[in-house]
Amino acid sequence: MSTGMLSGQTGYYHEALRYGSDEELLDVVVPFLLGGVAAREPTIAALCEPNAALVREALGDDTPVVFQSGGDTYARPAAAIRAYTDVFAGYAADGARQIRVVGELPPEVLGATWDWWARYESAINEVYAEFPLWTVCAYDERTASPEVLADVARTHPHVTRPGDTHLPSAEYVEPGRFLRHDLPPAPDPLQHTPPAVELVNPVPAQARSVLAGVIDGVLTTDALNDLRIAVTETVTNAMTHGRAPIVVRYWPGPDRVVVTVTDRGTGPSDPFAGLRAAAHAPTGGLGLWLTHQLCDHVSMNADAEGFTVRMISGNPNHRA
Repeated sequence: MSTGMLSGQTGYYHEALRYGSDEELLDVVVPFLLGGVAAREPTIAALCEPNAALVREALGDDTPVVFQSGGDTYARPAAAIRAYTDVFAGYAADGARQIRVVGELPPEVLGATWDWWARYESAINEVYAEFPLWTVCAYDERTASPEVLADVARTHPHVTRPGDTHLPSAEYVEPGRFLRHDLPPAPDPLQHTPPAVELVNPVPAQARSVLAGVIDGVLTTDALNDLRIAVTETVTNAMTHGRAPIVVRYWPGPDRVVVTVTDRGTGPSDPFAGLRAAAHAPTGGLGLWLTHQLCDHVSMNADAEGFTVRMISGNPNHRA
């Protein structure tokens, strides 16, 4: 049983668990969590059903592990970073010498929105480095695609297996390099049709006001307000840090709205842009970070046309 931090390890120890059966999952997760309890360490399981039920049953009702819903915890990457940072800082302030977390992303985010979760898995190697933290990120080989599993190997410095086995990942890529690997996201199916509206060099107020008319009835009031703020911030960023022309496009659908903002610049120099607020502090802007908090999917890429931020509000889980 793993009862303490691995020999010589300090700071953040970030492991991936690839499992092919319920037994393989339990063979790693249960000893890991019990080791944390035995060492009187803050111990968290952020799992989705039915895995949460499997682990609860294996541990027993009286085991003091904090269970969180994986679906709630991992709703949006920037929000997960913000929430976990607060939790870890609280434990550290209370004197925790090590914190343990088993985390599992909801199956639906391993599809069309995986790109921003891959960025999350890479970024947290640096973002959480200040904490005495040991995390195991579980991925089911029966359902995760080869592309997802390849990114898992590139974003986790270590892998764990049954038998208290901990190995370095030969494919691991440092966050500074991984986050600069700029691949265009797969287009949402709505983007295969002409946009409902295209604006060239709009001021933020114009982009915001047109949006409400274009997507009438598609989003809830709260979601519409969030998207209006996100569009305002993104257009303002393009005006401040990008280069004209700035082109804003809207695609309303039955259950979602896709918005892109493109300028002729090259995008932010900070590879962590959007994922942590502190990354924007030197320039005084929080626009991309707010956008990542407010939308259901955000992607960013630079190509021959310029730098594009794509925002989706509503159901983002559509493949081209």
